[in-house]
Amino acid sequence: MSPDSLISKIGYGFQRADLLELALTHRSFSGKDNNERLEFLGDSILNFTIGEILFQQFPQAKEGQLSRLRASLVKGVTLTKIAQQLDLGPFLKLGPGELKSGGSRRDSILADAVEAIIGAVFLDGGMEQCKALILRWFAPRLQGLTLEDTVKDNKTRLQELLQANKLPLPAYNILSVEGASHSQYFVVECVVEEANLACRGEGHSRRLAEQMAAGLALDALENSGTGS
Repeated sequence: MSPDSLISKIGYGFQRADLLELALTHRSFSGKDNNERLEFLGDSILNFTIGEILFQQFPQAKEGQLSRLRASLVKGVTLTKIAQQLDLGPFLKLGPGELKSGGSRRDSILADAVEAIIGAVFLDGGMEQCKALILRWFAPRLQGLTLEDTVKDNKTRLQELLQANKLPLPAYNILSVEGASHSQYFVVECVVEEANLACRGEGHSRRLAEQMAAGLALDALENSGTGS
């Protein structure tokens, strides 16, 4: 496939073609000259840029809410979808083993390549060009965000984080239920035994209490470095 078709999909014309080539080179192809350093750079730029956009987009959001929104946007699943939209797979430079095992379709390799391309664009065109590219790629996802997403998906996000780190799923225990049947108030504990973590959530429904507890557990795990 022609590199020009990829450049068109990326939406940026490289002055240094070697940077794009390096961004597409997996370590299985070259142990010395591969995209790992660009991936590190791109990951840092992506987190900063999305963080800045969310800071401006949600002026009333708390730090924990902004962190969860950012995590939902820059996670591997999202980056893999972007890679698939760009049709990156056929352009990746992989070693024989990875080629044989279908590495061009592997989520982690595709996500890493997206971050590496971001790093390459930064080195080639500077921060403003890089931020513009990220904004184009993420615009549809940013437009659909609300602060409610930081509440309603906490359990799902916690589950995904634990699964990504090969940890068992959490347990939710009801500690107390107060009030009349039509106005009950729940206190729920979210327990992640392998992380020695127990977080308490409260709310006027069991679901809300569980979501709050899961959100606190997410914060604790992210602050401890789990999933970073």
